[in-house]
Amino acid sequence: MIVLGLTGSIGMGKSTTAKLFAEAGVPVYDADATVHLVYAGEAAPLIEAAFPGTTADGKVDRAKLSAQVVGNDAAMKRLEQIVHPLLSAYHRKFLDEAERSGAPVAVVDVPLLYETGGEKRVDAVVVVTTNPELQRERILARDNMTPDKLDAILARQLPDAEKRQRADFVVDTSEGLDPVRTRIGEILKQAATLPRRRP
Repeated sequence: MIVLGLTGSIGMGKSTTAKLFAEAGVPVYDADATVHLVYAGEAAPLIEAAFPGTTADGKVDRAKLSAQVVGNDAAMKRLEQIVHPLLSAYHRKFLDEAERSGAPVAVVDVPLLYETGGEKRVDAVVVVTTNPELQRERILARDNMTPDKLDAILARQLPDAEKRQRADFVVDTSEGLDPVRTRIGEILKQAATLPRRRP
């Protein structure tokens, strides 16, 4: 089985692209959804113990947690030490199940794939992109989003041009869904013939 890492900066259309991979019958692992799951479950008591006052009703309050860890490298490291082993277990389980199902290709959707060295854990990388104007327009249309907040998010992410340069495959979402579906079909054909790269 070939594992594709799906990534792209905020507002590029990555979530939609992930849905279209799933629509094409590909098992898709959603890293963000898994974070939500562990924050509402087994990670909550561990995070509360490390960062008192960051949970409510047995769930992590992301705003309160952000207030304690964002901009504090030591706190961020401590949080990662709690959360990463839990996420790894879900990730492994997903890959095992996808492999057992006989899927030729599986997709792991990881927003900060390059930023966290995740490209070493997949066989090829798919980067989702669009033009900068459309990207800004999509993001600023979201609730509670401001230009300042957007700039802070983009500062944490590798520039789109660099991601595209490092990608094995690029999906451009500027022209709507049909070209994306076509591109996914091409990627799946090529992916099935790729050599396995991950350890």
